[in-house]
Amino acid sequence: MNKHEISRKDSHLIESKVGSEEVFVGKLLCVKRDTVRLPDGKQATREFVTHPGAVVMIAELPNGKLLFERQFRYPLDRIFLELPAGKIHPGEDILLTARRELQEETGYVAERWHHLGVIHPCIGYSDERIEIFFARGLSHVGHALDDGEFLEVHEMKLEEAFDAVRDGRLTDGKSVAALLWTERMLDGRWPWPAAK
Repeated sequence: MNKHEISRKDSHLIESKVGSEEVFVGKLLCVKRDTVRLPDGKQATREFVTHPGAVVMIAELPNGKLLFERQFRYPLDRIFLELPAGKIHPGEDILLTARRELQEETGYVAERWHHLGVIHPCIGYSDERIEIFFARGLSHVGHALDDGEFLEVHEMKLEEAFDAVRDGRLTDGKSVAALLWTERMLDGRWPWPAAK
C-alpha cells in the first residue's frame, strides 16, 4: 500500500460518492456538485472545482538569483509577484509542461531539472495539484508568451524573496510553498532528487 492509499482503519473518515452533476464547464475549470454518503450513513452535498493541474518552477540563474514574474491576476484585481508556473495540458508529461512554461514565460531553458514534489493548494474546494520543479543550468533563448499573456520577469535572491513574503509583497501560495521547499533543499536539510 502506498502512502496515499486509504486503509480500512480510516473508514470512519471516508465519504462515498452517491451522485454527481456538472454545474459549469469552462475552458479551464469544471464545477461539480456531488452527493456523498458520510461515514455515519447520512448524505451531504460537496461542491468543488476540477482543475487539470499545474507546475511551478524555481529557476536558478548562474548568478544564484531566482526568476520571478509580476502579472495581473483578474480574480483579485491586482498585480502579483510569483514564481513561473503554468497549466498541464491533458495527457502532457509534467516535465514537458515545466520546460514549456519556463521558456514561454521567462525566455529561459534549463539543462537540469529536479522534481521536488507536489502540493494541493485548495483541498477544501478543488482537486488541483501543483508539481514543483527546480531548474538549473539556465540559458536565455527568448520568450514565447501565450496570446493574451502579459508579464514582467524579475530576478531575486532567495533571501529577498523571503523578505517579500514577510512584508506581504509575495502572497501567492504556490510560490511561498515552493520557496520553503527550495530553502530546505539548498541548505541541505532535504536531499536533492535525481536530476532529469
